[in-house]
Amino acid sequence: MKITKQTVDALKPNGSDQVLWDEGDGALKGFGVRMKPSGVASYLVQYRNAAAQSRRLTLGRVGVLTPAQARDLAAAALRQVAEGKDPAEQKAEARRELTLGELCDWYLVEAAAGRILGRSGRPIKGVKKDADGKPVLVDGKPVLVSTLAMDQSRIETHVKPMIGNKPASWFKGDAGPVRMEEFMNDVAEGKTAKARPAKGRTGETTGGRGVASRCVRMLNAILAHGQRKGKGCAPARGVRTFKDDKCEIFLEIPELVAFGAAMRQAAVDGASRAGLAAIRGLLLTGTRKNELLGLARDRFHGQVKGLQLADSKSIRMRPLGDAAVAHLAAQPHSDSPWLFPSDKGDGHVTDPRHLIDQLLATAKISKHVTPHIFRHTFGAVATSLGYSEMIIKALIGHAKRGATQLYAHVPDPAAIAAADRVSQVIADALDGLVAEASPPIAAPALAA
Repeated sequence: MKITKQTVDALKPNGSDQVLWDEGDGALKGFGVRMKPSGVASYLVQYRNAAAQSRRLTLGRVGVLTPAQARDLAAAALRQVAEGKDPAEQKAEARRELTLGELCDWYLVEAAAGRILGRSGRPIKGVKKDADGKPVLVDGKPVLVSTLAMDQSRIETHVKPMIGNKPASWFKGDAGPVRMEEFMNDVAEGKTAKARPAKGRTGETTGGRGVASRCVRMLNAILAHGQRKGKGCAPARGVRTFKDDKCEIFLEIPELVAFGAAMRQAAVDGASRAGLAAIRGLLLTGTRKNELLGLARDRFHGQVKGLQLADSKSIRMRPLGDAAVAHLAAQPHSDSPWLFPSDKGDGHVTDPRHLIDQLLATAKISKHVTPHIFRHTFGAVATSLGYSEMIIKALIGHAKRGATQLYAHVPDPAAIAAADRVSQVIADALDGLVAEASPPIAAPALAA
């Protein structure tokens, strides 16, 4: 009997599986409909693959597909079989395919273990290590380096909520760039934005073009790593991202004076000692937040006026001025291995943005200031003092290491001299030792 709407409607469950095959004039051999004891009926096609194995491929449920639509799908599947393909196996492989969320999880694990190679041919730095080359642990878990930690944040905040359930091959082919740009625009428009929670230290999640562009670049890099490892994915080629605008926000000298006064008042009012110390440290060193706050105490070398900011395989010393050295050396010694141990627990200060917001309100500074803006401020002061771009890059860690720098165990004397002046200007402003009517400082000569 040929499968038609009437024959399908006549099927009734009878306590066991029933299969009605397409027969009669114009029938398609191998096409059928199966009724389960539950009453659920589905169209199917049965065939033998190139290895002469009998296979069944479910095409779709009755009610979702009409008999004519199911017949067309069955005919298409049988054409694939004639070409030597196995549609049932292809469907099974698709079900086994990684999702984008799973691909990102794989990347984080592999990168943290040092099994992902970067452009230099060396493993991407994944886990922070102490001076002996051992992983740094907090609460029994390895601490990720800042770049990988930021990747993890973007994955959990933007990638997984929006496209984490899509297959890893989602960006393959001609549709890839279009899909990637749709994802970028959704992030830019704030579709993943979340307000800062009432409790805890988690920051506010926002959208924006800069965040969206960085998500796209990160995701394409993960897809490229997955492609090289045979994960069935490919990056979206030719995607146009938003132009990154250099941040020109920094604190002027009068604002540093007001901010320093707010810090002194906060100390009197019982604010976190460790948090205030960390904030001053960021201002006096020009380091990135995660470079300094997650720094082990033994990475501070006061005698040579430097911070060791690299893994144990290569020593990279960041120059420090006298004011910064004095501040770091004044941090109380304890059983904690961290330079800025947290007031509570065994960890270190992680994110003082809530305290920064309080200080800004007290100082009546309306700018949106994050820990990274302190880095811009350090570069702006250096620019105003007339230092060259090369020196400023050395101060804030942008200079590329040459053969001599790679093995240098102490910072360059010229960079230390510059760091002395810059950190002293900032320290004097924070301590109220300069006039509030000081001339404005210039914008940084480079993005920090």
